[in-house]
Amino acid sequence: MTKTDLDVLIIGAGPIGIACALECKKRNLSYLVIEKGALTNSLFNYPLNMTFFSTSEKLEIDGIPFISNNPKPTRNEALEYYRRVTTSNELKINLYEKVISLKKVENLFNFTTDKSKYKAKKTIIATGFYDIPNYLNVPGEDLPKVMHYYKEAHPFTLQNIVVVGASNSAVDAALEIYRKGGNVTMIIRDKKVGERVKYWVRPDILNRIEEGSIKAHFNSEIKEIKANEIIIKTPKGELTLPNDYVIALTGYRPNFKFLADAGIEFSEDEKHIPKYNPETMESNVEGLYLAGVICGGMETHKWFIENSRIHAKIIGNHIDSKL
Repeated sequence: MTKTDLDVLIIGAGPIGIACALECKKRNLSYLVIEKGALTNSLFNYPLNMTFFSTSEKLEIDGIPFISNNPKPTRNEALEYYRRVTTSNELKINLYEKVISLKKVENLFNFTTDKSKYKAKKTIIATGFYDIPNYLNVPGEDLPKVMHYYKEAHPFTLQNIVVVGASNSAVDAALEIYRKGGNVTMIIRDKKVGERVKYWVRPDILNRIEEGSIKAHFNSEIKEIKANEIIIKTPKGELTLPNDYVIALTGYRPNFKFLADAGIEFSEDEKHIPKYNPETMESNVEGLYLAGVICGGMETHKWFIENSRIHAKIIGNHIDSKL
């Protein structure tokens, strides 16, 4: 057997990709995980001070205990947990290697990466949805001051900041930047702050908006971004605001092109859900499985670690029945 002769190749080394690797190892399947970034790359790119909505036991994989200091773990605790699971189980993972193409030829999947080539009998795609932002598509979005990811508040002290969106990530960023001395304005397309905002955070942002510490424009959107200001459309007309940075936290989407190039079909509505059998997680391409949040298409709020970690066992059972 060569390195390119595998039972299973897994794309993505997030929590669900790691869970799939553990399942393959338990079943004595030859496998390899390929990840284009760091281990649990999406979690690594979360804000430094992020706290999970879920409790630690709901983030556990393969029954391996996740012990955190508080019921809801932090980003750093999650990184430590998944790192220790990976290293203590000596999982076979290639990091910083990007899959360029995936094609099925007869009964084998052929992979080309930026470093090598592989063949595998089965494929699991567990790439999540954090890589491609939902862009605003407005003039000036390509300016250096516009960002679609948020890491920490310190660089925005004493600056005029616009946060676009009203989800958990947008609310967390707005509150943190405000408390580090930034002048924060939220641009929210809907009429109110999102209902799915963490229940212990939502009252905080509502109170800050009500008292005027954080300004908010509802039913509004950005029309244009300029070097030192932005123009927004509001129910009362256009407004021009002084601005140093725009943090557009408007959500993310899976790499649909990669999935389509691999032969995966999608629902014909705006949800763009990839086709798969929920009893086996096998896609419309025989031998190609989907795992984790990628199964939700544009419904990126549908699948989380806690309700998709079972995908690994479902896939393992089906692969065992086929090999």
